[in-house]
Parts: sequence; C-alpha cells; structure tokens
Amino acid sequence: MPEIFGEPLDSAIPDDLTLSQFFLDSYHPRRPIRTDAPWLIEDETGRRIGFEEVRENCAYPSGNLKIRARTFGFANGLMLRYGISTFYLHSTISVSSPFSVDYPPAIWATHRLGGIVSGANPTYTAEELLHQIQVVKPTLVIAHPSSLHTALSATCAAGIPSDRVITFGESTQPTVESIIQLGLRSEPAFVERKLKKGEGKTKVAFLNFSSGTTGKPKAVSIAHYAPIVNVIQIAQYTKVNENYAPWEEQRFRPSDIVAGDIYGLVFSIYAVPFFGMSLVVIPKFGFTDFLRSIEKHRITHLTLVPPQIVLLCKHPAVNDFDLSDIRFLISGAAPLSAELVNQLMKVIPNAQIGQGYGLTESSTSLTMYSVDQKIGIPGSAGQLLPGVVARVVKPDGSLAGFNEPGELRVKTPSLALGYWNDEQATKDTFVKGWLCTGDEVIIREDKEVFIVDRLKEIMKVRGFQVAPAELEGCILDHRDVADTCVVPIPDDYSGEVPLAFVVLRALTANRVGKDSREADKVKASIMKHVADNKVAYKHIAGGVEFIDVIPKNPSGKLLRRVLRDRARQLRAGEFKAKL
Repeated sequence: MPEIFGEPLDSAIPDDLTLSQFFLDSYHPRRPIRTDAPWLIEDETGRRIGFEEVRENCAYPSGNLKIRARTFGFANGLMLRYGISTFYLHSTISVSSPFSVDYPPAIWATHRLGGIVSGANPTYTAEELLHQIQVVKPTLVIAHPSSLHTALSATCAAGIPSDRVITFGESTQPTVESIIQLGLRSEPAFVERKLKKGEGKTKVAFLNFSSGTTGKPKAVSIAHYAPIVNVIQIAQYTKVNENYAPWEEQRFRPSDIVAGDIYGLVFSIYAVPFFGMSLVVIPKFGFTDFLRSIEKHRITHLTLVPPQIVLLCKHPAVNDFDLSDIRFLISGAAPLSAELVNQLMKVIPNAQIGQGYGLTESSTSLTMYSVDQKIGIPGSAGQLLPGVVARVVKPDGSLAGFNEPGELRVKTPSLALGYWNDEQATKDTFVKGWLCTGDEVIIREDKEVFIVDRLKEIMKVRGFQVAPAELEGCILDHRDVADTCVVPIPDDYSGEVPLAFVVLRALTANRVGKDSREADKVKASIMKHVADNKVAYKHIAGGVEFIDVIPKNPSGKLLRRVLRDRARQLRAGEFKAKL
C-alpha cells in the first residue's frame, strides 16, 4: 500500500501569529460570521461570557466594569504583579485545575505575553505534580482551591515561592480574579509582539504531558502554528462555513452548544469558538450532573470517551432527562464497539455518532468520521484529515498493504516539535518528519482507518494514559515487593485497568505461604500503597497476582506480552468459575 493522503488543505494558514492573535484578532475564510451567542457558559450559574468580555484589549475606568475584558485584564495584571512580559525568556505558567470559565482566558493571556502554558491534572498527587513542575520550571502556578494544598506542597518542594501560586477561586492565595481586576483598572503595561514570518512554527505555546513507553510522562512541545493548523484541518474536513447540506443537517453551526472539558484542549478552547459555537464549561464529570447540564443548557454537541458512553447507554438516570437536543457525538481515546454504537443510537436517535483519533504529539486530531455519514462505520476512527499523510509499517520495516496491520506513521503540519528537553525520546518518536504513533492499524481501500491495538506499552484507563513503568516504580517502593510487572486487562467501564504481577521478598513469601489470609493482606497493602501515591485512574484496579519470577529477555527487558496473555487467561478462568 502506498502512502495515504488526506485531501490537500485549501486555505492559507498564517505562521506569524500566536494562537491568541489568530483566534481573537484575525479573520479566516473558514470562520463563520458569529452570532450574538456567548463564547463561554458557566455550567453552575448559567453566566454567559461574550467575545468582548473575553477579548477586549483596553483598560476601563474603575467605575466601568460592565464588560470585563478577561484576557487583557489577566495579561496586564500578570505583567504588573509578576513581570511576565517578554517573548524571549519563555516564561511558563503551569495550570493545575478543573475547567473553569477563566481557564481559556488564562491561556490566551499567557500567550498574549509570549509565555508557555503547561496543563496538569488537578487530581495529581504532590509527587506527580512535582515531576511536571521540575520538567517545565514554571514562573507561576495556577491551581484550584480544591487542589491548592497539593500545589503548595509541590511548589515548595520545587523551591517556588508560595506567592507564585494563585487560584481560580477564593482562597488564602492571590486569585485570578484579583489579578484581572488589577489589570483592568490599570493602563496597559505590556506591548504584544508580532511574530516574525515562520516563527509560529517554532515558538512553543504548550508543554502538554504524554506518557512515553518507559518512565514518567514527558512534556510535548507544541508550537502556536500546530493547533491553528488542526482547527483549520477539522473545519475543512467538516465543511464549516459551507452550505453543503440543509441547515439542520450541518455538523457544526454557529450557536450550537458544546459540553466542554479541559482534556479536549484544541477542540474545546479553539475549535468551538472558531466555529461560532458556545462552550458550556463543566469543571468535573459527575454523570447525573452531566445529564442535568445537557438538559439545562440544551447541549447539542458531545465529545466523550467510551466509559462515559457506557453510562449513557446503561445508567438508569438517563430516562429522567431530556436529551433530544443532542445532534452530534464523537468518541475518542479508545475504540468504540459496534454494540455500544447500536445502543447509543437508541438513546440519542437524532444524533450523528462516530469516532475520531489523535495524539498529543500530533496536536491533536488525525482522523474523524465523515460528514457524509450520520453514523460512522462501526470500529472505524474515520478518515485522514486534510494535510495528513499516513503509512502503515510492518515489523520488518516494509509498507503494509490495504487491510494489513502495521504501525501507523503520519506526517501533518500540526505535528509537535518533540519532547521538551528529551532528545532521545524525540529521536525515537519523531523520525525523519514522521510521527511513529505506536498504534497498530488497518487502513481499508476506502481509506477508513481502524485502530487495532497499541504497540506501545501505554494503557488507557478512562481515556487517560498510564505508563506501566511509572506504576512499577511505585510498587517497587513497597517493603514486601522484590520485582513487578504491570499489564493492562480489559474492563467494561474503564476500557483497561492495571493489574500488577508481583514477586514477593523471601520473608514475605514465606509468611504468605504459611497463611493464605496473609496473602490477602499483602495484596491489599500493595494496592493501598499505589492508591496513596497515585491519581485515582492509576490505581491497581485489576488487582495483584503473585508470581515466582518476572519473565525477561536476555537484555533484561520485561516480557510484558507474556504476562498480558497470562492475565487474560486468569480473568477468563475466573469468569468460567463464576459460571
């Protein structure tokens, strides 16, 4: 099979603008004329934030704050209070918080000042957050009051002064709101610099973390140009601002309402406002509350992961809410079975339903189901977006043919720059302009892409990446553990969950051998040790199995596939025993 091409990009993409300059200040032919629909809607209060309040680039007298320019105010306040002002020092702001209405303006303001944004999971432990802080070395950390203790612990360990930790909501620390108000009540203290021609392709906008095949998560360097390209790719593929079908059948329309969370950063923060749609900012996913939000705001568009779709199909609370306004749903992060799609069609019969695929390293979407399909082909991740080139490579390095499995490798103008300060990992993953995805795929003659499996050892739990090596390092810190190997096992709700094979220390093994009750205690202790040190989705939900020796090859590499097969056999045996 030769290389597979998405259609060519049909419009120019500027390479001399920051993300904020492009999305807040510029015109593009793919951008619809916006209605008076708000950019952001606060889920809990219903507060609606329009363009002027988000963007307006001017100061206001103290008595005239009816329209509060969030982005300008925060940028100006950051300059006045913290001196974050230059394009040349690569000031980084780390954000560890659930989604909030000030999360997008905080990103846009940082980019106005030439800074870099690095997001962190707000449920991280102090140790996990410390790792990210040590990698990106932020000038400032923005936290949520609920995760403030963790943020302060991590920043203290990193040597960052406590006054450099601020919060989105009220707390004992300086708040984002107070800095916005400072900026709005003051004369402009910074001058935003225009990039040189081509600089957008190299100037870093985000350091987003993605797990590698070994060790801890790595920071992916994403330039300003990359998300701009990806939004235009999606816009062209989905025919935004084209009169290609009756209004009620068009996929993305101005005034549509999207349920948003921070994990879909490119789509939620950039594509949604670019397409003229409104984003309902939902800080935390709780299923019944989520259903209530859909009904309350008459949400039309959902971007979900399979565990959430399982709930939509099976949770009894679904019958208590009106979901008739939903007209589009796309699933990502893991394959969606045909059976689940069929169930979903009964729950939201008016909706277009399908899948997409992408990686942090590709910034982000690579495929999506076609606008010509109301229901995407079951099991397919869709077709390549415009400007994407793909090849499927067999283990021997030769190119696979149609319908033959192999590793997906892609080229796209939205490709990340590499891994921040990790030259070897960059060389291993970004090879001669190709991104080695580590995912096994099959591409059919009709160019539909089917994700078969992950060649990398990363598992995905509820849509989150989990590196086995990170959990193995944690487990090895347990006093009773001599060796360990973590593998994924299938799970109906989470997609996958970690299971740990453990070799016990001699004294512990002797104790367990004499008393079966002791085995249960040691397993519980190991699981608690991980739970005490890792975020919830990294817990050993698949359990602990004792083993005499961890299989390894002559060079010492774990033979993870051997234990993965054994784990499946164990679980299959348990299922038969229950029958």
